[in-house]
Amino acid sequence: MKKIDVNNEVLLKTIIDSILEKKGHHVVSLDLRAVEGAMTDFLVVCEGNSTTQVRAIGDYVEYNVKQQLREYPHSTEGFKSLDWVLVDYVHIVVHVFLKDKRGFYQLEELWGDANSTTHYSED
Repeated sequence: MKKIDVNNEVLLKTIIDSILEKKGHHVVSLDLRAVEGAMTDFLVVCEGNSTTQVRAIGDYVEYNVKQQLREYPHSTEGFKSLDWVLVDYVHIVVHVFLKDKRGFYQLEELWGDANSTTHYSED
């Protein structure tokens, strides 16, 4: 397994902290560095209770990462439908789902051979 780049470690922590600040639920990071064929190092998956919260989480991840790290996403998707928002930082890809969409796509099961970490709010 590759060692995590210090910049990616800080980016991962900033992303997770941003999600938790906006009360994202069931926040999981998947370490894909040892998974053959993976197109990124980490996936961060979470869910919001409404399309408003999904937008707020996605927007705040972008905003907070820009403010703290001066990093901009390579691409974003889903900000029109708001049932699944994706924020792509190349080495770390963030997925913000509505609960039913997350259950339908089951990314954690798709990448079941990855090491996963569940993140909780301090509240």
